[in-house]
Amino acid sequence: MTDVFTPGRGLSLELSGPIATLTFSRPPLNFFDDELIRDLVAALEHLDQLPACRVTLLQADGKTFCAGADFSGSAQSDPQFPRRLYKFAVRLFRVRKPVITVVEGAAIGGGLGLALFGDFRVTSSRARFSANFNRLGIHQGFGLSVTLPRLVGVQKASLLIATARRIDGVEAVRIGLADVLAEPGEERQAARALAEEIALCAPHAVMSSRETLRMGLADAVDAIIDREAGEQEWQIVMDDFVEGNLAMAERRDPVFTGK
Repeated sequence: MTDVFTPGRGLSLELSGPIATLTFSRPPLNFFDDELIRDLVAALEHLDQLPACRVTLLQADGKTFCAGADFSGSAQSDPQFPRRLYKFAVRLFRVRKPVITVVEGAAIGGGLGLALFGDFRVTSSRARFSANFNRLGIHQGFGLSVTLPRLVGVQKASLLIATARRIDGVEAVRIGLADVLAEPGEERQAARALAEEIALCAPHAVMSSRETLRMGLADAVDAIIDREAGEQEWQIVMDDFVEGNLAMAERRDPVFTGK
């Protein structure tokens, strides 16, 4: 890259022609935390200032795209954790250049929220998408209250959130949650092909057209996060949230008590 930029821990950034590739690696499940969100924001804001870059691919190493927020340790007992994390993540929605998220494997909970901040999603039949918050015992976050119905409609979004069901990449493309269905193992090639199509267009026209189509989105996400985080703040200290996380770790159905 022409300008000096040092990606954060578990993050790499490459520029090939007009296409940047941003790859994160937080094995085994690619959970995100304050640090990773801040590093992604820094990288994308850097690319916004780089004339050579016209479009960015966001991808993750490993079998999981992202399993959501890391609620382990002290963060799990901090009611302010969701608000602090998601309010900063709003800056992802304010970047000026298009982002294509490459969903290989699972995009779960906040990981689905991360996948949906981008303009387009490329996936395959082996991917899994789930807004699993209710099954963990908490309200949805990462602005999904805005981004999910914006893509699939209020009714389908309500169904996905209420049931916490998982859908594969084929169904995700069918309902509009993802845009391109690639063969398993060819997701990154398909994403690059899409990026090349975008990069052929006039860069200022792309950015201005994008700004018009996404007008109000970042502000809407910013506003809804106050509601989402406010609900999560009292729910993450409940017994049901403890049970939801334990059940997930033990791969069993949760037994909620409403406490």
